[in-house]
This record gives sequence, structure tokens and C-alpha cells, in this order.
Amino acid sequence: MIKRALFFATFGLLFTGSLAHAQLGTTTGTTTASVTVLAEAALSAITATTTLASAGTNFTNYTGTTSMTYFVRTTKVGGTGSITLKVTTDFSPAGGPSVTTAPSAGDALTYSCTVANPGNNGTATACTGPVTASTAASTALAVFGTDNRSLVTGNSASVSWTLTNDPKYQTGTYTATVTLTISAS
Repeated sequence: MIKRALFFATFGLLFTGSLAHAQLGTTTGTTTASVTVLAEAALSAITATTTLASAGTNFTNYTGTTSMTYFVRTTKVGGTGSITLKVTTDFSPAGGPSVTTAPSAGDALTYSCTVANPGNNGTATACTGPVTASTAASTALAVFGTDNRSLVTGNSASVSWTLTNDPKYQTGTYTATVTLTISAS
């Protein structure tokens, strides 16, 4: 009788173990992947230092070009975006060009722009130049409309600068900081 009870107890444990294993789940399952794609924008490969040079004689204006790659995706209904720039630190040291206080009337740092259309949809509206750069407010380089989507590798844009070559500028090297900002909604 003890052997029979031991047999049933062992059988009962084996059976219970099998049931416990079966309650852990199945060998396959499914899930629903969900993603919300939002408006995004970024700038990269911006020319680190743009040298403005005078090519000529008799105080020919200084010119130079800043190149960049932009990435943008605007909302498909009512979306907008832009690239703007602002002179965040005026030329220094003193004695040379100035965006806020030019040595002579008519001195200015101006720019025109070139912006490739987004590669997947939409158009970019580049600034119509020359635009006078400002330390007080951001000025537009490009505007994007509804459902604009750049290439995965980005699209190109550039700023062509012109700085008045005023004889009043003292000799030396002068630097200014220009901040470029891209946005999308």
C-alpha cells in the first residue's frame, strides 16, 4: 500500500508539473507596433568659419559663402518651417565693421541665399536678397510649407555674404558670430 501511495504521489507531482508548464503561455505571440511621426528639422555640415575677402582693388566689398545641409519634415496639414539667421555677436574688436553701429552710413552686412527644394516633397522659398543681417532680430534664409520632406541625406542651402569695404575700417582681423536656426511644425 505504501508503494501504491508513493506511485500516486509521484504521478500527481508529474501531472501538476506538466500543468504548470502549460500555464506559462504559448510559443508565439503578436504585438502592435505604433509610431507617431512628428515634424522635425536639423542643420548639419555648416561651414565652421566663413572668410570674407575682397577680390579686387579700390575697396571692393568683402564676400564669402556659408554652406550647410538641412533636414526638414513639416506637418502634412498646415505645416510650416524656416531657416533663420541672426548676428548674435557683432564684429570685434572695435575699429572695424559693425552690424549695429556702422562707421559710415550705408555700411552693412547683407546676404542672399540659395536653398534646394526638399527632395521628397514640397518647395523651399529662399530669401530674396540682399537681406540686411541684424543683431536685433532673426531674418529669414528659407521658408518651408505644408508637407515638406527632405531627403534622408539632407538638402543643400547656402548664404552668400557681402560686407561693405569702408576705408574707415582699421586694419586687423574682425569676427562676428552668426546663429542659424531651423524649425518645423
